[in-house]
Amino acid sequence: MRSKLALIALGTALTGCTAGMQDMPDRGLSAVNVPVVTTADYVFDAAAPGGALAPGETERLNAWFATLGLGYGDSIYVDDGSYAARDQVARVAARYGLFVQAGAPVTAGVVQPGNVRVVVSRRRAEVPNCPNWSVPSQPNYANRTMSNFGCSVNANLAAQVANPEDLLHGRPGPAVVNADTSAKAIGSYYRAAPTGEKGLQDISTKKDDK
Repeated sequence: MRSKLALIALGTALTGCTAGMQDMPDRGLSAVNVPVVTTADYVFDAAAPGGALAPGETERLNAWFATLGLGYGDSIYVDDGSYAARDQVARVAARYGLFVQAGAPVTAGVVQPGNVRVVVSRRRAEVPNCPNWSVPSQPNYANRTMSNFGCSVNANLAAQVANPEDLLHGRPGPAVVNADTSAKAIGSYYRAAPTGEKGLQDISTKKDDK
């Protein structure tokens, strides 16, 4: 009976030691401070009677794109537009090196009849709550990583990535793969002469007297 009570007491003590340590994602090697990608949708409603942009709307759309600083990483959509209006928007987007994407995100309000809605989706990557020195480094009885672990590397990654969407998912490969293109870099590597083939260069640290 005493042995059973001792085991129960020991189990209760161990349970008390591990209480509150189950939900600790910072006890592993992976950084808790990781990039978070957010999306902001910008809306432009243009008059398109008869399914085509009205005179002057193309200039207004181009000015709006310029004000947004449209560039690589932005996604452009046309909501409730005919083929003619979509083609006109695509021509303006081509000036910025972008294509009109299929579909359209859900936006507030209803597109009025005779109008076409152009949506620009812009994604931003950042590491929230960094720098993070909220937890002291010592004492560290639970063997947790420092609260600032990952802030520097991941914040730099989020700032340097050209298209934040690449952090969410990879890009699909081409349907047809050209083996010659894939092997071109390897072929150049094998054909290159070794750097030490002609021996070491004779380099002098003395100044030439001229």
